Order: sequence, then structure tokens, then C-alpha cells
Amino acid sequence: MLLLPVQLCKPGMRLGKAIFSDDGLVLLGARMELTESMLARLERFGIRFIYVEDERTEDLVFRDIVSQETRARAVNEVRTQFRHLMDNAMRKRSVNGLQLGRAFRSVIDMILDDITASSDAMLMLVNIHASDHYLFQHSVNVCIYSSILGQAYGYGRSELYTLALGALLHDIGKTALPQDVLLKPSRLTQEEFELIKTHTTVGFKMLKDEPNVPLLSAHIALQHHERLDGTGYPRGIAGSEIQEYAQWVALADSYDAMTTHRVYRNAMLPHEAMERLYAGAGTLYDLSKIEMFRDKVAIYPIGMLVGLNGGEIGVVVDVNAVSPQRPVVRVLYDGEGRRVAPYEVDLSKSLTVYIQDVNVSFPEISA
Repeated sequence: MLLLPVQLCKPGMRLGKAIFSDDGLVLLGARMELTESMLARLERFGIRFIYVEDERTEDLVFRDIVSQETRARAVNEVRTQFRHLMDNAMRKRSVNGLQLGRAFRSVIDMILDDITASSDAMLMLVNIHASDHYLFQHSVNVCIYSSILGQAYGYGRSELYTLALGALLHDIGKTALPQDVLLKPSRLTQEEFELIKTHTTVGFKMLKDEPNVPLLSAHIALQHHERLDGTGYPRGIAGSEIQEYAQWVALADSYDAMTTHRVYRNAMLPHEAMERLYAGAGTLYDLSKIEMFRDKVAIYPIGMLVGLNGGEIGVVVDVNAVSPQRPVVRVLYDGEGRRVAPYEVDLSKSLTVYIQDVNVSFPEISA
């Protein structure tokens, strides 16, 4: 299979992996032949990448660290609970006895079980799910990223649960904000931005007295926009004043926001977002945490189309855990755009060869 941007896909191609909705329903099944209207619909759903079948890459294995079942359960639970909170906020009803800790216990256990079973794998989180609200998918993505980082750092199960719950609920304060501002398809005014910033304190107040929600989890909601140099919000605290769990979630939150398509801007590619994180090393984020993120997240996911510095075009077929920025690439076209017998180049060993471009257009892609 190939991992293609939707805009590079053509009618007649066959879907390599099924596409699911928020509630776990199959919207498009694997092997379905794509049409022009289907591709337009995928873009309307905010899906920017899909897997398509290709005879030259049919041997590739795509193993998700977190299973489709687990992800669907998590997104559906977030959707159910957050929609309830949004409806109450819109009707100006008070909310008592949320029991969020109990509601999310089972899905967090499922996420942690999946991650523990794949402790040596690198995460390739590609958004091929349709969602009717950015907040739902984003909350689950940040939870998955943060949990993987916490496990790699050496946290025990109880610590991971506290981190994962706080990560899943880090943006819960946004459920109390006007949704027309939260989903505004253009740049926010300064007044609107100041309103959005209140989601950290609002979320903390919602969580701090919740039964079965550790206070450290509530502090993640409060502190995930604080930055090492004191330029963050809401309190402008710096360095070690920022809770460690919140520092992990800040990284995951920033990375997922950058790599997710929004109506007012296109998503960055994974390696571009990683470069942006490194640009903030030592000022916004802790360098050692960025390095651990880099080592656990595949910035060139398997199946991605890449262009090499010699002009060759190929597809990423394996990730080097020691050097994730230099994967194994299967070359399919030479520098002149001519189809060649596929051969593989391990960029961790061929140091003069490097990836120059990503999501390039093939001279022709088999349907």
C-alpha cells in the first residue's frame, strides 16, 4: 500500500485501509474503488491522507500501536462526554457529578494495554478517520502520544494512567467555550484569542474536584500551554515550575496541532512539525523531551512517497529506530522519472543519500 495525500489520488484506485467515523462505523471499506465524489467527500471530512493499494508495495506491513478498536472506543467516548458538556454549556446548565474518571477508565486502560504490548514500536499516527469536531480526535491523539512518551521515559502504570487521563482531558475547558469561536474558520481576533486561552483555567476548575481524577491530571489541563521561558499561559510560570506531565502533553499537543489540517491552514508534514519543535528547544520545550519524541514518532511513516536528492522517487518501507529521520526507501523511479525494478536504500547506511521532498507526484501511479 501507498500512503497518499487525497489530492494525489485518482478515481479507480482502491482503498488500502478502511476509513472510520468518530463512533467506529466504517465509512469506506478496504478495497473499495474510489470515485471523484468519494475523494471530494474525504476532503470535506478533513481527511488528507489515505492508504491505497499498489502492487509494488503490497508486502508492506502497517502495524498500529493502538488498535483500530481501541482508537474508535476512545474517540467515541470523548465525543459522547464532550458533546454532553457542550450541550449543557450552550443551554447554560450547571454540570454536577461528571464522573469523568470513571467514564474514561476503560478506554485509557485499553490504550495503555496496546502501548505496553508494542513497547519497541515507533508511532505512525496518520489521520485517516473522519471526525465532526477537531477536539475529539485531537484529545485522543495527544493521549496516545503522551502515553508512549511516558512509557519510554519509564513511568509505571499508575503514573501512566495519571498522565494519559490528563492528556485525554487537557482541552476539556474548550467544551465550555462558544463553539462558533472555537470552530471559527478564520483568524481569531485578539479578544477571541484571549477567550480561547481561558480554556486552561476553565478545564482545571472542571477537573480539580472530580472524583477519580488525580489532581496532577487536572494540572495538565491548567499548564499544557506554559513554556520553559515563561512566555506561556495562563500563569507565565517557567522551567521546573511547570509540572513534568504537563511538559510532555505540551509537546504532544503542539505536534498534533501542527500536523492536523484545519479549515484556516494546511497541516504540516511530520518532519516539518518536528523541526518546529526543535526550533523551540531550550526556550519553549525541554530538549531531552523533544529528542525522546523524535525517537518514538516516525516522521516519515511507512508508505509515504519521498523524493531523494538524486531525483529518484520511492516509498518509505521501514523505519530505523536508531535514526528515524533516515528510513529505508524502496526506489520505484529513477532520476529521469523512468520506472525501474524496485530496489531499497537504507538511508542510515547510505549517508550521501537523503530525502529532499515528500508526497511527490509519481510519473504514474497504478490504480
